Amino acid sequence: RENSSSSSNSAAMSLEKEEELLDVIVRNSKRLRQLAEDILDVAKIEGGSLFLKKERFNIKEMITEILSEYEQKIKNIKNIKLSYDSQGNDSITIEADKSRLCQVVYNLLSNAIKFTTDGSVTVIAEKKDKDDNFILLSIHDTGTGIDSEMLPKLFTKFATKSQTGGTGLGLFISKSIIERHGGKMWAENNSDGKGSTFAISLPLN
Repeated sequence: RENSSSSSNSAAMSLEKEEELLDVIVRNSKRLRQLAEDILDVAKIEGGSLFLKKERFNIKEMITEILSEYEQKIKNIKNIKLSYDSQGNDSITIEADKSRLCQVVYNLLSNAIKFTTDGSVTVIAEKKDKDDNFILLSIHDTGTGIDSEMLPKLFTKFATKSQTGGTGLGLFISKSIIERHGGKMWAENNSDGKGSTFAISLPLN
């Protein structure tokens, strides 16, 4: 009986080890795929071949779908409240490349969640300009904030801290996508000393 129990425990430990190794392989595969996709995007940006497929869509619908996906991803992992604030206007529509704009929001949310252990990440959308011709999207978090050394080079290629595990290309690509739309992107630490805010100004048409 002891031999049988020992063999059973050994098999269980072996299976657990195999699952751990499989998880490592899957994570590394995803990182390599992301790196390949990022490098391809950088090549398109620098080669002037990043083309946009514009369509009209509702900002609230796009952002709430993305937040819903992230809520499932971080469930039982982080104590973060994800929310959307439309500033009382749920009917903001924009003409843009939806797939590329989703890519930007995904990237900014991923960064905000990565550097926020607990607290909140809020996406705010509001119309700007006297004729409401621009939309201001901001991702506000209560995380660790932006390192003073990183802030000046935040949107350059390969700007990252080694321990974060990122490619260092996401913010460069995101900023380039927004500028290709005729918009602007910037970032700053919050005045209360808690976290940071990434902001996007985009023309509605």
